[in-house]
Amino acid sequence: MDCSRTESSAFEVLALDGTSTGVLQFSTAQDCAEWLRAISANISDLTLQHMKMANKCCSPCDQVVHMGWVNERLQGADDTSQNFRSKFLALKGSSFYIFSTPPVSTLDWGRAERAYNLCEVLFKVHKFWLSDNYWLQANLYLGLHDFDCEDPRPYCFSVLVGHGRSHVFSVELGSELAVWEKSFQRATFMEVQRTGSKTYLCSWQGETLCFTVDFALGFTCFDSKTKNVLWRFKFSQLKGSSDDGKTRVKLLFQNPDTKQIETKELEFQDLTAVLHCIHSFIAAKVASLDPGFVDSQSMARRYLCNS
Repeated sequence: MDCSRTESSAFEVLALDGTSTGVLQFSTAQDCAEWLRAISANISDLTLQHMKMANKCCSPCDQVVHMGWVNERLQGADDTSQNFRSKFLALKGSSFYIFSTPPVSTLDWGRAERAYNLCEVLFKVHKFWLSDNYWLQANLYLGLHDFDCEDPRPYCFSVLVGHGRSHVFSVELGSELAVWEKSFQRATFMEVQRTGSKTYLCSWQGETLCFTVDFALGFTCFDSKTKNVLWRFKFSQLKGSSDDGKTRVKLLFQNPDTKQIETKELEFQDLTAVLHCIHSFIAAKVASLDPGFVDSQSMARRYLCNS
């Protein structure tokens, strides 16, 4: 089931076959929020049970980390409720999945609308604005009055994928947003450690090269034909980067001997995926060294106490 708010004091519950309870109207936003939390908690508990059953049939490296209902904004649409559609998301093994309906059988996992490698996506929490829209009353009730504003829906996040594309999702409660953020971080870090390294074909000045991001070694660039290593730097030696938003990136490394900054320029077919991969590996590396890193970087963790 999926529970979706329609206005500040109303929501509806949808079954898997699309059957709706109809809009349930409450006398106050507080009553609505309390019922919404209670029903959402039960849906989450049932989803967790389903996840545990699915994991019994999966290998240790292909476990489901998290899954659940969200609303996806239609491409090119504004933020009215009619321009959002229910989707079921899952973080499983090496992939992030988008479904129209939850996977029930093993075969269903191969029928996802979209599937992306976790190392090549980027999760981003949206800030939101509080104004005279229909969310204001409920937000004030929940104590969420100190946030900057980017999105009129309060609990939105984007998943940025290859070639500069993105998916925008919203959830009904702040606690759900915090769980999604934490789950994406955990699933990505686990996948980075399982994978160990990822190599991409690239080019520079007419030469075909290979660029490797390695969890233990850092960055390596080598000739695709001779396999000769052209340069290698640790993660800590990366001091900055810039790109043209298309195919070309400049990576700024500090030479360990001269302490001078060296610029390495490369071109990739899918630059966005490579940049996301670099971000995933560096974040995982820092998290492995500093257990408090994940919480310190969280934008959504404050919602846990407010929803």
